[in-house]
Amino acid sequence: MARVLVGVTGGIAAYKACELVRLLVRAGHEVIPLVTPGAERFVRAETFNALARRNPETSLYPHLERVDLYVISPLTANTLAKLAHGLADNLVTEAALAHDGPLLVAPATNTRMWRHPATQANLELIVARGVKVVGPSEGDLAEGGQGLGRMAEPEEIFARCQALLGPSNSLLQGRRVVVTAGATREPIDAVRFVGNRSSGRMGVALAEEARRRGAEVTLIGSNLAVAPPGGVPVVHASTAADLRRETLALGDADVVVMAAAVGDYRPSEPRGDKRPKDGEVWRIDLQPNDDVLSALGRQSANGRILVGFAAETGEDGLARARTKRTGKNADLVVYNDVARKDIGFESPDNEVVLISEAGERKVEKAPKARIAAEIFDEVERLMETDGGRASG
Repeated sequence: MARVLVGVTGGIAAYKACELVRLLVRAGHEVIPLVTPGAERFVRAETFNALARRNPETSLYPHLERVDLYVISPLTANTLAKLAHGLADNLVTEAALAHDGPLLVAPATNTRMWRHPATQANLELIVARGVKVVGPSEGDLAEGGQGLGRMAEPEEIFARCQALLGPSNSLLQGRRVVVTAGATREPIDAVRFVGNRSSGRMGVALAEEARRRGAEVTLIGSNLAVAPPGGVPVVHASTAADLRRETLALGDADVVVMAAAVGDYRPSEPRGDKRPKDGEVWRIDLQPNDDVLSALGRQSANGRILVGFAAETGEDGLARARTKRTGKNADLVVYNDVARKDIGFESPDNEVVLISEAGERKVEKAPKARIAAEIFDEVERLMETDGGRASG
């Protein structure tokens, strides 16, 4: 059982924090709610204390108690700014300065507020200090309409909490892990490109999970649409050629996880300028890119675990994923059906099948943080059996 501090700030999403508290309590954790006056406009502090099964007078200084994890959910743009600049004018922000363990925040803002340069600069500041961020996601907003800024669902936040509170006696402790994430872009001309829909959320969750288990993680990011984990070095690789070069240079790591969606094709003759729009048909010849996973599979690296992803559609997708594992000499392939709208690309959730020489295991739909934990559980099983190198 862990002690978890839950800070609730003044957004309409405060009601969702009730479910988060309930999930934490049901998992056996001791929960200490901290509710700002702004949050009490939406949900009374007594409600959170009741859900936490806690007497509000248990401690005179609840915000100064030592806890294993501090979660702020929802995190408004105002409180984000306070965290970034060290302001402490209420219990939630005072606790952030006093807390010396992991801090997880779940932003919830209006779309325009979230995208404002000041908000993004504040986000970069707290991430650089090691603060973990879950969400926001895209969906219905309180003021009407849809957009980016909706607070992550309580189940996803809870999964991140569990991951941060997980065991530290991992086989990955001290090991070198490389994770690729995002989507490569192949230039057509000076402003246009061929790409895909991957946000990098799955790869970022994998990098965060490996770091949590004590690994020395390098994230190779291709045009990430989500913030990378704090404290993890990021190597930027825009095109497939960039990603291939950077990944092969680090291919002697103990574990390489190819979660990036690497473009299969690139324009044969990209233009250096912008092609003017003239109403004429524009035909573009595409040529195949070098396969990075195959190149890694051919690379000599004793004891390394190589993990590939197979984003497929159609009835034969799983069969193609099996062939991919053996054909590219990977130890583990993670299959997911990207034809589904509720998982995979641009979604906070995923559902996968883990394919190794030892067999297959389905992981039911869950937040990507939980999927990342399941993937590294499988990696550790492979490490216990000396890699389980695929034949082929």
